[in-house]
Amino acid sequence: MNIQSIGAINELGKIGSYSADAGVKENRNAAFETLFDAAVNMIKETNRYTNEAEEAEMAFSLGLLDNTHDLQIAQQKANLALQFTIAVRNQVLDAYKEIMNLQF
Repeated sequence: MNIQSIGAINELGKIGSYSADAGVKENRNAAFETLFDAAVNMIKETNRYTNEAEEAEMAFSLGLLDNTHDLQIAQQKANLALQFTIAVRNQVLDAYKEIMNLQF
């Protein structure tokens, strides 16, 4: 499974801080945009793997695919991608809840 779609999350640590308010706002917008794009790409990749697994299942049931190994690989890729996406979603929700519980 290619996990390059979440590689943009690592870019958040590289973003420096600015002293001006406009620079900080642009920095935050760029960070959110990077994170959002990584999440969208991860969901698209998960959807692609799921579609490939469904196509492999249909091909196997129609007799077009006779190799069960390829079918299992497609299903396993889709399963792992979905599990990874759900794990990331759960961590994001936990972080959001933690932020909401902060008191200033």
